[in-house]
Parts: sequence; C-alpha cells; structure tokens
Amino acid sequence: MLSLKKLFGKDEKFYDLLEASSEEALTSTRLLSSYLQRSQSFTSVSDLDEFIQSRRKDKRITQQITEELCKTFVTPLEREDIEALSMSLYRIPKIVEKIVERLSIYPGRLPTEGFQRQAALLGMAAEAVVFMVKQLRHGAKLNSVQEANERLQHAEGEADKVMLGLIKDLYHGPYDAKETMILQELFEMMEKAVDRCRDAGAVVFQIVLKYS
Repeated sequence: MLSLKKLFGKDEKFYDLLEASSEEALTSTRLLSSYLQRSQSFTSVSDLDEFIQSRRKDKRITQQITEELCKTFVTPLEREDIEALSMSLYRIPKIVEKIVERLSIYPGRLPTEGFQRQAALLGMAAEAVVFMVKQLRHGAKLNSVQEANERLQHAEGEADKVMLGLIKDLYHGPYDAKETMILQELFEMMEKAVDRCRDAGAVVFQIVLKYS
C-alpha cells in the first residue's frame, strides 16, 4: 500500500539522491587529485576506468532523479529546482572525466605541480557543494549555506588566479607552441571544473533563498 508520506513527496528519496550525486562529484575530484600526486601520466585502462565508473554512477543517479520526478505527486522542493541541481551536480564528474581523457593522450611534458594546485582548489569547491546539498534535508539555514557558498566563491576566485599564473608560466617557460596551446586548454578545463562546482552551489543557494 502506498503511504501518504510517499504520495505527498515527504519521504527522503530526493535528498538521498541529490546527496549521493554530490558525493560522487566529490569522489571524482579526489580521484583526480590522487592520480596527479601519484603519477605524471594516465596510461593504464584501470586509471581511466575509475573516472568513467564514477561518472556513470552519477549519471544513473541523475536518471533516477528524473524518473522519480515523473512518479512523485508532490516533491519537497520545486521540480525545476531538483532538476537544475541534479544536472549541475552531474556536470562535475563529467568534466573531470574529460580532463583525465585529455591527460591520458597528452605526450608532452606535464607540469604536475600546477595541476595539483588546481585540483586542491577543485576539491575544496566540491566539499563545499556537498555540505550545501546536505543542508537542504534539514530545512537549510541561510547563514550556514551562505558561509559555505562564500568558501566556494573563494575557491573559485583562487582558481582563477592560479590559472592565470600557470598560463603566465607557460608563456615564459620551456614549452613549444603546441605544448603551450594544449596545456593552456587543460588548465582552463580544470578551472572550468571549479566553475561547475560554483554553478551547483549557486543553485543550492537560490533554493535556500526561496524557502528562507
């Protein structure tokens, strides 16, 4: 028998799924940081497979959220907000996978230290997103979410500065034109991953403002 709690969308399934998606996004950033610290290249199938599996898992979660939206009569948050947050979260492991794919086929010199600095900021941004998403279940207080959003904005701002510094080093470093072009694109993709976290955090912040 279908309970009234589930019928009117008062169960925890959407919170569970959104939190799982945010955790998967964080996992992908931690994998990236781990591999950058361990190796200067991604050549084994198993290396790439971990990122692919993380993205696929998050894609299944995103699809499940869409299916549940179709089946649930009343949702705890507006449908558009749930869908927007779901898609924003999915874009994080998706771009991380793309970064690793590019790294795996790059044959030149890899300035690992620069990528590690970017990966550290990406991890900070992803952690802030997880915290913000988990606040939704408990009727998020604006102050706590605002503080996390400020941490996220700080990480995004620092990532911009780091990227600019890395590109400056490229222009003055021992790289030929092709290496400079490829590495600049990779640095920009890393910065874009931080932007994806910022976008997800912005969705959460707007939801909290709406219900505060």
